[in-house]
Amino acid sequence: MKYHIASTYQDQADRILDIVTHFESRGENFDERNRNSLKLFDLDGETINVKSFKVPNLINKIAYRYFRTSKARRSFEYAHRLLEKGVLTPAPIAYFEERGWFFGRSYYVSKHLSYDLTYRELIRDSEYAGNEEMLSAFAKFTQGLHQKNIHFLDHSPGNTLINIKENGYDFYLVDLNRMEFGPMDFKTRMANFRRLSAIESQVRIMATAYASASGEDPDTVFIAMWQEIQEFQKGFHRKKRLKKKLKFWKRS
Repeated sequence: MKYHIASTYQDQADRILDIVTHFESRGENFDERNRNSLKLFDLDGETINVKSFKVPNLINKIAYRYFRTSKARRSFEYAHRLLEKGVLTPAPIAYFEERGWFFGRSYYVSKHLSYDLTYRELIRDSEYAGNEEMLSAFAKFTQGLHQKNIHFLDHSPGNTLINIKENGYDFYLVDLNRMEFGPMDFKTRMANFRRLSAIESQVRIMATAYASASGEDPDTVFIAMWQEIQEFQKGFHRKKRLKKKLKFWKRS
């Protein structure tokens, strides 16, 4: 097992290694998904997250072993880059990689964050849905990412955690393994909103706030943002219909 532990946690290295080694049999399930799983563990009185990335297919086993950086390592390194740029994310602790002839699982360890809501609750099914102040703050936060040349490729409803403060909001990014760093053109910046909401009134709020922060024309921002969202929705529903047809054909 190859691993790297942050300097601030070196004195707990043995305990962290023991936690990851026994990931399957210990810990508290926090978020179980088809691709990856997340568990909570106690580290000397502090709650930490351990995210286990699934074993890749054969081609990716070779690619991750010899050519590509693992998702866990990217998560760890990108977390440090975000914090250096003043962007919040749960504190990175370590990453682990199972390596032999082929690449196996990888694990990303971070400090567990208690939060008030996710962005998902801003757009549906909660008392915060459609909150103009919070949506505006989120759009300005995203504009701040773009200004810092941070392109968060997985900018989707579940990947921003929000804490409510007396004087505003703190936004924390999670699921960090897909990012790019560098200047973005206008289309790329607008496309970064395509997975966040398909509700026109919410998009108008975000477009107005983004334009206020960037100095761009609000109508131009909204039209471009809404077009990207509509194109994404068409593709999303097209794939959904295709999956239904494939399921029907398999059953028949």
